[in-house]
Amino acid sequence: MNSRPSDLLRLAIPNKGRIAEPISNLIEKSGIHIINGGDRQLIAKTVDPHIEILYVRPIDIPEYVAQGVADLGITGLDMVAERGSDVVELLDLRLGRARLVVAVPEDSEYSDLRDLSGKKIATEFPGITRSFFGDRGIDVSVVSVSGACEAAPHLGIADAIVDLTSSGTTLSTNHLVILADVFSSSTWLIANRSSSTLHKEKIDEITLALDSVIRAKGQCYLMMNVRRECLDEIRSMLPGLSGPTVMDVASEQNLVAVHAVVAEERVYQLINTVKRAGAKDILVMDVQRMIP
Repeated sequence: MNSRPSDLLRLAIPNKGRIAEPISNLIEKSGIHIINGGDRQLIAKTVDPHIEILYVRPIDIPEYVAQGVADLGITGLDMVAERGSDVVELLDLRLGRARLVVAVPEDSEYSDLRDLSGKKIATEFPGITRSFFGDRGIDVSVVSVSGACEAAPHLGIADAIVDLTSSGTTLSTNHLVILADVFSSSTWLIANRSSSTLHKEKIDEITLALDSVIRAKGQCYLMMNVRRECLDEIRSMLPGLSGPTVMDVASEQNLVAVHAVVAEERVYQLINTVKRAGAKDILVMDVQRMIP
């Protein structure tokens, strides 16, 4: 698997799991279109002849990158921490944000971490869990499970769990309460240390492509025509990145064109505000990529 041309970069991404589809969508939007990728595919080409995709389990990605099987990888920081892999963390992709927490049954007598001394902790993250309790001098027995961790206390497998949660809904549904936070995680672009130096220019190119899509999320491009005498008032209403762009319009109505990037959540109210202030011919467009 390691034998490949020296100018070919391999990007490892999840072959399944909750972040697999969002990651594939992000790669597509960045312009690194995947050719013939699929559930059963191990390696897929992209439209860039110098980039190929490696589909593997999320938990294996950190070590694949650390060992140089892949130059780059996209996976959760929780996976990196669990494996203890020596990689370069390049970019927070702001996907799959979650907290790794210690949770106990809501009707239990446990109100402090030290109450779990000598107890059994079920988790998919035995490495992080042992380190967390070990650093605090609390002796626990770690039970490794795969999936459905929240059921462990009710099945008598463990007294508490260490598991990922984003909203806390699953924990609440299973009558569990959070006792302590262990780790905050999100999905990151990571790199092999040697590759980050040898292929810096190409890796920077890929990082920029992904970052530009992330920056554009939730942003809209607002365009309008404005009578010149109304310009100052309307310009004060528009945030923009570095202020709105103003251009002359070839018109006998003494108009200027005003363009600005605004947060999608503000567009509804903003359109009515600028229209009342004299704006016309208003257009709203999606922003695909933003490059600072």
